[in-house]
Amino acid sequence: MSHPHPELGPPPPQGEGVLRVVPLGGLGEIGRNMTVFEYAGKLLIVDCGVLFPEEEQPGVDLILPDFDYIRDRLDDVEAIVLTHGHEDHIGGVPFLLRERADIPIVGSKLTLALISAKLGEHRIKPVTVQVEEGEKQDFGPFGLEFFAVNHSIPDALAVGIRTPGGTVLHTGDFKMDQLPLDGRLTDLAGFARFGDEGVDLLLSDSTNAEQPGFVVGERNLNEAIDKVFRQAEKRIVVACFASHVHRVQQVIDAATAHGRKIAFVGRSMVRNMNIARDLGYLSIPGDTIVDVKQLDKMPGDEVVLVCTGSQGEPMAALSRMANRDHQIRIEEGDTILLASSLIPGNENSVNRVINGLTRWGAKVVHKGNALVHVSGHASAGELLYVLNMVRPRNFMPVHGEWRHMRAHADLAKLTGVPADRVVIAEDGVVVDLYKNRARIVGAVQAGYVYVDGSSVGDVTEAALKDRRILGDEGFISVVVAVDSNSGKILGEPEIHTRGAGIGADAYDDVIDKLQDALDRAAADGVNDPHQLRQLIRRSTGRWVNETYRRRPMIIPVLVEV
Repeated sequence: MSHPHPELGPPPPQGEGVLRVVPLGGLGEIGRNMTVFEYAGKLLIVDCGVLFPEEEQPGVDLILPDFDYIRDRLDDVEAIVLTHGHEDHIGGVPFLLRERADIPIVGSKLTLALISAKLGEHRIKPVTVQVEEGEKQDFGPFGLEFFAVNHSIPDALAVGIRTPGGTVLHTGDFKMDQLPLDGRLTDLAGFARFGDEGVDLLLSDSTNAEQPGFVVGERNLNEAIDKVFRQAEKRIVVACFASHVHRVQQVIDAATAHGRKIAFVGRSMVRNMNIARDLGYLSIPGDTIVDVKQLDKMPGDEVVLVCTGSQGEPMAALSRMANRDHQIRIEEGDTILLASSLIPGNENSVNRVINGLTRWGAKVVHKGNALVHVSGHASAGELLYVLNMVRPRNFMPVHGEWRHMRAHADLAKLTGVPADRVVIAEDGVVVDLYKNRARIVGAVQAGYVYVDGSSVGDVTEAALKDRRILGDEGFISVVVAVDSNSGKILGEPEIHTRGAGIGADAYDDVIDKLQDALDRAAADGVNDPHQLRQLIRRSTGRWVNETYRRRPMIIPVLVEV
């Protein structure tokens, strides 16, 4: 990853009275949120999420923060505070708890229920501490206070952190919906009171910092969703995040009003909605939910399916429906509702799914053609409110790409935060707070850790480069037999190809060139296997590039006979 502070070396030893802040994810990217706070030899972690792979990371399932910085100090971790239950904030917790299972996990009721279910799949029984807004808890030298914020998932929290080295407010993800569906307002009065005490450093959600004004309220979607239900001829398939309880509640309300039954599709969707219903966050009339297996017996105009896949994830239910690789077959007259925002980088995947669904005759309703989703993140007007209420001595934008963090930094300056007290950092940049002043003092390793199946951290950037080459250009293998005693070449090379787009007959030319090159090498006494493989790779690669302007992977194979 590129680094805007190339001059930074390792941070100095932490001085007495210094509160150190080390973001290990979530800065310069949407996802992988994780921040480490250090004071007096003890650590507090806020969030531990994952980032979902993009097209240039083939075969990768998840991307984790790099735990190397804290790996030797896990015994010093007082707690992991989870601001809310989205995957980009909790998805990395099972992988961290593999290394120390008894780290206390602090969060709200719904957040802890979601992470506990996830940890159960990893066969980890967590130590949990449930907290509510307005509550205070001490963990070692960290005095924590929790504030209600509304977001696109219930029970989200901001956290205030008091230490002898300074006071910090971390907003988590938030917005300021004035008529939230669950009636739970962002605690602006609490923010103002905390600000009156004196906040040395504010870390605030930057995702929508470029968007002027205020986010549209969730209630404004009811009319658009109702319109979809009124106009739908047959089945309705709603795709959203498996944790978007508010959106699912709106769909349930619309389905009930229009006499439709609902089936949840996908393991994560079924699990999360069951948790939300059991805890009272989801209100479902008794006869509304049906099993997916019952759908074939029901008329299409009486059915609603709620599934995952709104981001075009290839293995999610909606993508598989679009590819005709799912038990549910999309038919002419079905209506698909994509009830979520588009995460940057997923545009191509989502468009492919939309095209696939449209191909089978479905009508696809999405944010681009109807008001069917609003963001869960505060726009610039709301961010200014928070900055003016908290009046931080120092400000550090978090959770966003570079353009979002820069825009948020500019907002902070407009509210009176001095430019030299606005800290724009990235993952791994170490910020020390001392005597009410935040300064960048160094950097630590904070790269991507790839999860590929059961493998964690074994996939490297070099391996991904090889995968990209294989996917884009294919490969050519060249098999050469050599005499194990003399090292001489036996017979002519054999060439096999996959995905390179070059016919077998075309290799006659290069076989002759390879044979000549190998004979010359033998005459010069070259019999080292590594040198011979390099010779085969160079000769074949040069021919393919000159003839076809392609660069497939060349795999030389020496067989000793």
